[in-house]
Amino acid sequence: MSARHSTLIAEQLDTAEQLCQQRGKRLTPIRRKVLEILLRQKRSVKAYDLLEKIRSVQPGAAPPTVYRALDFLNEEGLVHRLDAVNAWSACLDAGGKPHDLLVICTQCGAVAELSDPGLSHQLANKVASAGFVLASQETELRALCGKCQRQAELDHPH
Repeated sequence: MSARHSTLIAEQLDTAEQLCQQRGKRLTPIRRKVLEILLRQKRSVKAYDLLEKIRSVQPGAAPPTVYRALDFLNEEGLVHRLDAVNAWSACLDAGGKPHDLLVICTQCGAVAELSDPGLSHQLANKVASAGFVLASQETELRALCGKCQRQAELDHPH
């Protein structure tokens, strides 16, 4: 891992710590470790893969411990629960402007956080016209990232 990436992760963890303190919440060591692992992965991670990584530093960690940490981090806007791929990813801009679109590569798990309030408003209106109300401010889109697209083209040329 590059020194720049390590510095960025440290800054993101500091931001998470500050956000929790401002909200009167506590970023416990296990919550911080879960967030750090997600930040280091730079992609979505399934809960049991995350549990394995946690157990390398905390051997007795049990699934409820990890799920409670993920629930807390999700409530605080520090991670995303990605229903499209049944996984979790770190919010890369937790202290910045909100994002309402998450694009998830169904091949490698990469995640892009985007913001398009106009598009989200149109989507909410379209959903309302069908008699529904959006349950979340984030919309997940399944896609293939550029790297996986190129690999697919190499594997299956036309």
